[in-house]
Amino acid sequence: MSKGTLFVCPTPIGNLEDITLRTLRTLKEVDLIAAEDTRRTIKLLNHYKIKKPLTSYHEHNKWEKGEVLLKKLKNGEDIGLVSDAGMPGISDPGEELIKSSIEENIEVEVLPGPTASITALILSGLPTDKFVFEGFLPSNKKDRIKELERLRNEKRTMIIYESPYRLVNMLKDIKEVLGNRQISISRELTKVYEETFRGTVEEGIKKFKDQKKGEFVIIVEGGEIEEENPFEKISIKDHIRMYIEQGFSKKEAVKKVALERKLPKNQVYKESIEL
Repeated sequence: MSKGTLFVCPTPIGNLEDITLRTLRTLKEVDLIAAEDTRRTIKLLNHYKIKKPLTSYHEHNKWEKGEVLLKKLKNGEDIGLVSDAGMPGISDPGEELIKSSIEENIEVEVLPGPTASITALILSGLPTDKFVFEGFLPSNKKDRIKELERLRNEKRTMIIYESPYRLVNMLKDIKEVLGNRQISISRELTKVYEETFRGTVEEGIKKFKDQKKGEFVIIVEGGEIEEENPFEKISIKDHIRMYIEQGFSKKEAVKKVALERKLPKNQVYKESIEL
């Protein structure tokens, strides 16, 4: 008996029209749909008149239910995996089922579709050529600060998910660790009350201080890229010699080299003794 296929099916993050024809066809053809929240998924299925067996697969049952689903896949059943919203496998338990299926040599087919992280990134107006996805940072302040400190020197644009209940605390921690950077905060993407704020962290704190509803994606400006020091490619001695040949005294040359290389003057002076 041939094994079945696990179809990773992205679903709308808000607007029900944001689903592909391919995803709809796949959901109609699979033998079973594994959903993170069956109550939410049934609304989508009913909207498109899709009648298929539905089973729950979420954070609290992913290990035992995962084994059940793997067995069905091995027995030749095709399963459609859906999350609460967006692309399964990103900040949700679908990651484990996908990984286990690959390890068991079960075919995994990922369908393209909506995801809040990329939608918010494009909408932010911040650099998109290089970025890093951090998902949800720890809810504990001490652990969250530790993660932000790890990102202190990150030059790429950062994508962070957050709940409305911790949003302001998160922004305060970002300001404390990363400084008052430019950010974008998207709320309720593709839904009726969709909103995107762009400004500094301080302005974001004021804007959302009383906000208790919505799903948020925070886009944080990366740190400044340090300009390459053109003198790092030559030795300190050659650097000093260059200025001496230009007519500077050794003392003046040492002072200029120390300033340009951001080094202690006595360290540069030692390199000049043999000149």
